[in-house]
Amino acid sequence: MTWSRSDACCRQAWDSGDVPDSRRPFLAPHTPLPSGLVLENFDQTIVCSTFGSLESQEDFRTPEFEEFNGKPDSLFFTDGQRRIDFVLVYEDESKKENNKKGTNEKQKRKRQAYESNLISHGLQLEATRSVSDDKLVFVKVHAPWEVLCTYAEIMHIKLPLKPNDLKTRSTFDTFNWFTKVLRVNESVIKPEQEFFTAPFEKSRMNDFYILDRDSFFNPATRSRIVYFILSRVKYQVMNNVNKFGINRLVSSGIYKAAFPLHDCKFNYKSEDPNCPSERYLLYREWAHPRSIYKKQPLDLIRKYYGEKIGIYFAWLGYYTQMLLLAAVVGVACFLYGYLNQDNCTWSKEVCDPDIGGQILMCPQCDRLCPFWRLNITCESSKKLCIFDSFGTLIFAVFMGVWVTLFLEFWKRRQAELEYEWDTVELQQEEQPRPEYEAQCNHVVINEITQEEERIPFTTCGKCIRITLCASAVFFWILLIIASVIGIIVYRLSVFIVFSTTLPKNPNGTDPIQKYLTPQMATSITASIISFIIIMILNTIYEKVAIMITNFELPRTQTDYENSLTMKMFLFQFVNYYSSCFYIAFFKGKFVGYPGDPVYWLGKYRNEECDPGGCLLELTTQLTIIMGGKAIWNNIQEVLLPWVMNLIGRYKRVSGSEKITPRWEQDYHLQPMGRLGLFYEYLEMIIQFGFVTLFVASFPLAPLLALVNNILEIRVDAWKLTTQFRRMVPEKAQDIGAWQPIMQGIAILAVVTNAMIIAFTSDMIPRLVYYWSFSIPPYGDHTYYTMDGYINNTLSVFNITDFKNTDKENPYIGLGNYTLCRYRDFRNPPGHPQEYKHNIYYWHVIAAKLAFIIVMEHVIYSVKFFISYAIPDVSKITKSKIKREKYLTQKLLHESHLKDLTKNMGLIAERIGGVADSSVRPKLE
Repeated sequence: MTWSRSDACCRQAWDSGDVPDSRRPFLAPHTPLPSGLVLENFDQTIVCSTFGSLESQEDFRTPEFEEFNGKPDSLFFTDGQRRIDFVLVYEDESKKENNKKGTNEKQKRKRQAYESNLISHGLQLEATRSVSDDKLVFVKVHAPWEVLCTYAEIMHIKLPLKPNDLKTRSTFDTFNWFTKVLRVNESVIKPEQEFFTAPFEKSRMNDFYILDRDSFFNPATRSRIVYFILSRVKYQVMNNVNKFGINRLVSSGIYKAAFPLHDCKFNYKSEDPNCPSERYLLYREWAHPRSIYKKQPLDLIRKYYGEKIGIYFAWLGYYTQMLLLAAVVGVACFLYGYLNQDNCTWSKEVCDPDIGGQILMCPQCDRLCPFWRLNITCESSKKLCIFDSFGTLIFAVFMGVWVTLFLEFWKRRQAELEYEWDTVELQQEEQPRPEYEAQCNHVVINEITQEEERIPFTTCGKCIRITLCASAVFFWILLIIASVIGIIVYRLSVFIVFSTTLPKNPNGTDPIQKYLTPQMATSITASIISFIIIMILNTIYEKVAIMITNFELPRTQTDYENSLTMKMFLFQFVNYYSSCFYIAFFKGKFVGYPGDPVYWLGKYRNEECDPGGCLLELTTQLTIIMGGKAIWNNIQEVLLPWVMNLIGRYKRVSGSEKITPRWEQDYHLQPMGRLGLFYEYLEMIIQFGFVTLFVASFPLAPLLALVNNILEIRVDAWKLTTQFRRMVPEKAQDIGAWQPIMQGIAILAVVTNAMIIAFTSDMIPRLVYYWSFSIPPYGDHTYYTMDGYINNTLSVFNITDFKNTDKENPYIGLGNYTLCRYRDFRNPPGHPQEYKHNIYYWHVIAAKLAFIIVMEHVIYSVKFFISYAIPDVSKITKSKIKREKYLTQKLLHESHLKDLTKNMGLIAERIGGVADSSVRPKLE
C-alpha cells in the first residue's frame, strides 16, 4: 500500500508520540490482533491535525471519473473486472442551486479528505456522474483481495475450510412427499453448499477452501467489510475530537446516500450470465403473492440480506406456524360458545320480558342519566354468552401452555440456525461500535490479562449514565400514564356534557340521532384524542430513546439494539396496553353504589361498565385495535414506499428515455431507515401481547394474528425486494432483546388471563351461584340450577336514598317506582347492615382468589416442567457443533503439522548439506 506525504506525516507523528490518546487506532484496545496489524489499517490517514490545517487540496487522493458504459445491469467498474462493493452518492458542490460558497467548500474538503483516506486504507474508488441528473455523482467503492483478507481477520469473519458432509437439511425427511408442494423448488433456488468454517487468518490462507478469489468472499461479506471500513475512517479532527464514519457524513448532508447494490432488477433476470440474479429469485419465490403458501427460502434470504434479516423472517415464519394450532383451538372455543348461546340461562332471563323487562336499573350518572330496563341489554348478553363461556377458560389454560411450547421450540430452532449459519460464537467476533471506540480515553488495567485497555468512562461515570438514562425512561412512562389518566378524566367529564346537549328523545327515523348516543360520542372523541396523543408521544419518544441510548454508549451494535429495544418496548407497552388494562381491571370495579358513588378528584363519578359488561367491551376494544392496527399497518407498509417511489419516478421522467445504471436505479429506491427491522419486530411483539395477555376475552385473536402474519411475511418481503435499497448485511445470533421480552409477556399472560376470568367475566359468580346459592341454605331450588341467577346477583336500592332526589323527569316512560337494581352484591334497604356487602360477595371473592391461585400454580408448574423437559439445544445440534469444532481443530492442527514437518525437513536437508560439505574436504 503506497503512502502519500500526508500519510508519512501521520506515521511520523504517531511514532513520536505526538498524537493524542483520543486519536489512537480504534480497534487496538479491543482486538487480540497484533498492534502492528491494526496500525497498518487504522492509522493511515491524512488527517494529522485540525481540519483548518489540512494539507492543500492537491495532496488529496481523488477517485477517477469515468463515463457510464451503457450496461444497466453491470455490477463492476468500467473496466469490467473490479466488483462494486458499495456506492456513495453526493451532490456536486459546484452545481448546487443554493450555492453558499463557504459551506460548500467546507463540505467538499471534508468529502475529499474522507475519500482520500479511503484510498489510503486500500479501497479503490471510481466516480461517475448521474445519467438523469448532472448534479449527482456516484462514487463506486471496490475492496481488493488484500484489503478483504486483512479486514476479514480483523473482524473474525468465519470462512470455509472444506465442504461439510455432516449436516442434514431436514428434520422431517419422512414427510418430504407431503411437504414438497410447500417447499421452494430446488431446481430454481439450489441448496447452498455447506462447509466447515473457521475465523479467517492470513497466515493460514492455504488452509481455507479458496477455489476462486472472486467468489471466496460473497457479495454480502464484501459489503460488510467495506461498511466496516467506511464507518471508521476519519475525515476531520478538531480540538482532539475525531469526526469519522459514513453515517455522520450522510446525516450532515455531505453525502446523500451510501448503500450496497442489488444484483439485478426484481422482475427481470440480469443480462450478465455470471450474475445469480438472487433478487429476482427472491421476488419470484418469496415475495410474489403466488408464493404465499410456500415456505420461505431462508438460506437465500440470509445469503442476500445477511443473518439479521434472515433470523427475523425465520422467527416470524415459525411464530406464524405455531399460531395455526392456537387459531384452530380458538375457533373451536368460539364455535362452542356460539352454538351454546341459546342454552345460556342467565341470558334468557335478561331477555325475558317478565324478568329482565320488569327489572328497573338505577341511573349511571348523578343528574341526567335516566332509569333503564335490564332487557335492553338482551343483545349484548347474547354476545357475551359467546365469549364468557367454559370454552374460554379451557382456551386460556391452553394458551398458557402454548406460549411456553412456542418459546421453547423456537429456542431449539434458533440453535439450529446458529449452527447452520455459523453464528454460534458470534459474540466473540463482534467488534465494538466506532462511536464507542472514539470515546475510549480512560486507561484501566484488565483484571484478567493485567494489561492496559481503554474504556470510555469510569465505573462512577457509568453509574451516572445509567441513572440518568433510567430516570429519563421512567419520566416518559409516567408521561404516557398521565395522558391515559387525562383521557379517563375527559371521558368522565364530557359524558355529562353530551348527555345535556344531545337530544334526550331521539327521532327513530334519523340514523345519526339513533346511534350518536352520549356513550358513543364520548367513546369516539376520547379515542380520537387518545390516538393523536399516542402518535405525538410515539414520534417524540423515538427520538428521545435514540438520544438516551447514544448517551448510554453501548459497546457493540447488539448491545445498542438491545438497549434501544427495551426502552422503546416499555413505552409502547404502556402506550398500547394501558386502555385494555383499564377496561379489564379498573373500569366498573370501584364505583360504590347509587347512594354513595365514588368520584374522581372529588368531582367526576367513576365510570361503570356498559350494559353488556366490561368483558364484552374489552373484546370489542381488542377486535378494533388488532383488526384496525393490522389493516392500517399493512396498507401503510405497502402504499407509502410505493407512492414515494412512484413520485420519484414521475419527477425523473424526461423527454427521452435514458438507460440508467444499476447504482442509479437503486439510489431512487427508499432507504430502509436507521432502525432497520425494529418496527417490524415491535409490531409483531405488540401483537404477541394481544394474543397472549387478553386472549381470555377474545378467542379469535390467534386467528386474526395468523391471517395478518401470512400477509405480513409477504408484504415485508415485497418491500425489501422491490421498494427498498439493499441493506448492509449484518450478523445476528438471535432475535436479541425481543426473546426475554416475549418470556416476560408469557409469564404476565398467566396472571392477566386468570384475573380476567376471575374479575372481569361473570364465570366465578355463576359457578358460586350454581354450586352454593341455588340450593339451600341460601337458595330455594332442590337441585343445582342457574335459574334465578340474575335476580340473585342484582342488589336493591331505595330511590328515596339518592343524595340528589330532585332529578329532572327521571321516570319518563318507566312508571312510578320506589326501588331500582344495580350490579353488586350488597344487602337490601331495611337490612341491619343495609348496602354493606352480603355473604354472596364474600363467597365470590374467596372463589376468585382461590381460582387465581390454583390456575396460576397449575399453569406455571406445567410451564416450568415443559421448559425443563425441552432443552434449548437439541442433542443432534449439540453433537453437530462439537463434531464440527473437533474436525475443524483437527484440520487446522494437521495442516499446521504438515507445514511444520515440511519446514523441519527442509531445515534438516540444509543442515545435512552443510555438514556434508564440511566433512567431505577433511576426508579428502
